[in-house]
Amino acid sequence: MNDTPLSILFGLLAFLIICSGFFSSSETGMMSLNRYRLSHRAKNRDKSALRVSRLLERPDRLIGVILIGNNFVNILASAIATVIAVRMYGDAGIAIATALLTFVILIFAEVTPKTLAALHPERVAYPASLILNPLLKLMYPLVFMVNAITNGLIKVMGINQNDNSNDQLTPEELRTVVLEAGAMIPRRHKTMLLSILDLESMTVDDIMIPRHDIQGIDLDDPIESILDQVKNCRHTRLVLYKGDINNVLGILHMRNASRFMALPVPAKEDLLAEAREPYFIPETTPLQTQLLNFQRLKRRIGIVVDEYGDVMGIVTLEDILEEIVGDFTSPMSGHNEDIKPDTKGNFEVDGTASIRDINKTLDWALPIDGPKTLNGLIIERLESIPEAQVCLKIGPYRLETIEISGNLVQKVRCWEVKTGKKAKQR
Repeated sequence: MNDTPLSILFGLLAFLIICSGFFSSSETGMMSLNRYRLSHRAKNRDKSALRVSRLLERPDRLIGVILIGNNFVNILASAIATVIAVRMYGDAGIAIATALLTFVILIFAEVTPKTLAALHPERVAYPASLILNPLLKLMYPLVFMVNAITNGLIKVMGINQNDNSNDQLTPEELRTVVLEAGAMIPRRHKTMLLSILDLESMTVDDIMIPRHDIQGIDLDDPIESILDQVKNCRHTRLVLYKGDINNVLGILHMRNASRFMALPVPAKEDLLAEAREPYFIPETTPLQTQLLNFQRLKRRIGIVVDEYGDVMGIVTLEDILEEIVGDFTSPMSGHNEDIKPDTKGNFEVDGTASIRDINKTLDWALPIDGPKTLNGLIIERLESIPEAQVCLKIGPYRLETIEISGNLVQKVRCWEVKTGKKAKQR
């Protein structure tokens, strides 16, 4: 090599540095690829994605061929640089070559290529696979030997190479992926996806219609009153009970009620015969589980009961679906009949309004880990039932009771005090 012209040696050194940059960028590009996007493209039979996927199936072999190639060209580049430096500067050239080559490799073969590959992994990884794939076949015996040794050392350290738990997402991690998707997912779809993830953390008592709001038919009422209730019913299904709501006897569908109404002499027994047996749901049932139960049992409404079997409320299939896609019946987005803005920019809220509905409608963050309604939240914070108008503070929110009836807060004036801004005088 001492007789080789310096121009050829410089050209060979430059080529080796380019090769080193290729291997460095390939390693970073391959490892930085979005695996879910790669999987999607591979399922669509994209040739480049399929080629990269095959390489990533055995990351030990891929890393092996990249590092073998990278170390080979770096060592060869070091040897050539030393020859050039010695021929130009004598023995002092060894130190000069070491310093200069370290700087050149660091800038042009490591940092710059890896940074570009990290920023644009697909632009680097897909073309690089055209070279790495045949190179892996060519160097397979050497790669196999290196992998056999390294895999043996990994087993000695007690590491399972087949553990793919790092490729699986937890619900919270999936939530982060959805939130950070940006404009790639429409806002409406993003909200629906997040709502689906919330189903597992919510139970039926979070969305149920409370027992005092249940509209049903008491079979102890006179038949004339029952007929009037059936004629004027605005719901698809009615709860049938006897004497007390805890004594539910059935669920009547209005489609079947038409047959009852057509009878010459309607009787309570005929009405009960048209009803379906009640379906009871524990109040702690997760919404995701209940959605599957509704589907499995072909039911659309259930009676929510507590641990003592007392009726707490009712929940319907529509209630669960509305948690995902939003309200079916509201005339406009974000509208809630229990929440009404006033002329001062505040909100008058019904005391029985769900805290979750308030948070969703007003984009607030009232606590939801305790009482389910605004009335319950106020009573919990005051530790008593207010006998007169009171105002309390919950974080940045102010709640002022404006109507109290018996043991229930009927109306509340609410507003948010913006951080860093002076609150209005109310």
